[in-house]
Amino acid sequence: MKKILTKKNLYLAGWIIASILFIYIILPVSVPLTVALISAIILEPAVGFLQNRFSLKRKSSVLIVFISFVVIFGAAGSFLTTRLIAESINIINNAPRYINDITTVWFDIQDRFINAAKELPDEVVLEISRRTDEFLATASNDLLAYLNINNIKVLLTNIPSYLISFLVYLIALFLFLLDLPRLRKSVYRHLHERTAEKVNFISSRLSYVLFGFIKAQFLVSLIIFAVSFMSLSFIVPKTAFFISVVIWAIDFIPVIGSIIILGPWALFHLLAGNLALGIKLAILAAVLLIIRRTVKPKLMGTQIGLSALSTLVTMYLGIKVLGLWGFLIGPMILIIFNTAKEAGLIKANFKI
Repeated sequence: MKKILTKKNLYLAGWIIASILFIYIILPVSVPLTVALISAIILEPAVGFLQNRFSLKRKSSVLIVFISFVVIFGAAGSFLTTRLIAESINIINNAPRYINDITTVWFDIQDRFINAAKELPDEVVLEISRRTDEFLATASNDLLAYLNINNIKVLLTNIPSYLISFLVYLIALFLFLLDLPRLRKSVYRHLHERTAEKVNFISSRLSYVLFGFIKAQFLVSLIIFAVSFMSLSFIVPKTAFFISVVIWAIDFIPVIGSIIILGPWALFHLLAGNLALGIKLAILAAVLLIIRRTVKPKLMGTQIGLSALSTLVTMYLGIKVLGLWGFLIGPMILIIFNTAKEAGLIKANFKI
């Protein structure tokens, strides 16, 4: 018992408990600070480049990088917001026509079903009709419940909170960029020289991998957006940008992807008799699905140092075990394991 309860084991247990408390209690309420720290680590190479290339002081380099980041982020956000609002207004103005089209298609489907079900027993027809009516009523009630005035009020009420969080993020990002070297030194002060070398190797490796992961995700999303926008510019030019942004945003959600938008949309037009439009949307959905299933694992694997197979397997297992966040956590666990093995913290050289 005395051998088990050594100082080293007690410290280790304390660190594990502190880490669990941090992950489950502190981390959820400090999202802006966490994102700011991650952003600072990603932007750190740019700061170092300016310091080394132009012999600038750290404060000047940080100021240039921070202002550039804010300007690019603000310009992109302003452009996207303006374009999205314009096309959203267009969609809202045409909403009555869309509803009429959906109603017409639904009545047409009902007529076809009635004609096709003449030879079926009355009980079967009644049961199918009842189930369909229940589904539509449930979907309508859920939609109304989601779009009720209380939810809209809550969303509008939370806007000041979102703005405050964003302001905290920007301030924290600037301060983290200034203090990263000092923070690194304060951590290394509590480590032995050999341990500090391993930690430095792991942190450098993880920083590189994290940057590669974000770069890969950005490149894939850029491909998805470009293909969607170019295709929809010919299919539905008036709302091409808005729908492309929606597809781009949904593509970040694991498993679901753009098929959740294009699939029902294509099916609707096929049922409505617009075969040309329905086929075009179905082809676009298939192309985006192929890009998501083939290009994404390969590109992400290349950028983060994993094979396409390892990336795909860890993403799939992560989603199955941890839910949506497993899409990100799965590959990161394997990366941390490989990095720790390279640093000599994990010994895996064995034979059976």
